[in-house]
Amino acid sequence: MTTRPYVIDEMISAKAIAARIETLCREIQSEFAGTEKLTVVGLLRGSFVFIADLVRELNLPIEVDFLEASSYGDGMESSREVRILKDLRGAIEGRDVLVVEDIVDTGHTLHHVRNLLMSREPARLKTIALLDKPSRREVDMKADWIGFEIPDEFVVGYGIDFAQRDRNQPFIGKVRFT
Repeated sequence: MTTRPYVIDEMISAKAIAARIETLCREIQSEFAGTEKLTVVGLLRGSFVFIADLVRELNLPIEVDFLEASSYGDGMESSREVRILKDLRGAIEGRDVLVVEDIVDTGHTLHHVRNLLMSREPARLKTIALLDKPSRREVDMKADWIGFEIPDEFVVGYGIDFAQRDRNQPFIGKVRFT
């Protein structure tokens, strides 16, 4: 797929992201204090950088697993049809679970994934999203923790892509077509 030319305007710096993760991790540690093990479930692919930074900062016994869900493909708009492309490897029944999402937009993906995982009877299930676009919400779904609320802009960086490009930017940036 060929994309038309664009530039990326920085919205949230790498330094601001790191500082916010420190704060979020303190809150998560407080919520899950005393847990035998926290299963941290990253929603691929966009959350991989966020999850790596989160688990390095958390001072808890951690197990990491991944689930891949898609509602975008290579486009800029959600299809609203959530497909599970890769399921968890381990069981979560009776476990404490933290689902890590890159961005909550329409809410369809996180809503679908939360319902799927709750059907597997975890002890506790909480959600965290790096970014939240409440103006785009179509489903009543809000993550338990939010890194940053952003306006309705198409963003890339820090693991988030546009047609598999720009995940490697250390910041969150707005895509602007030229």
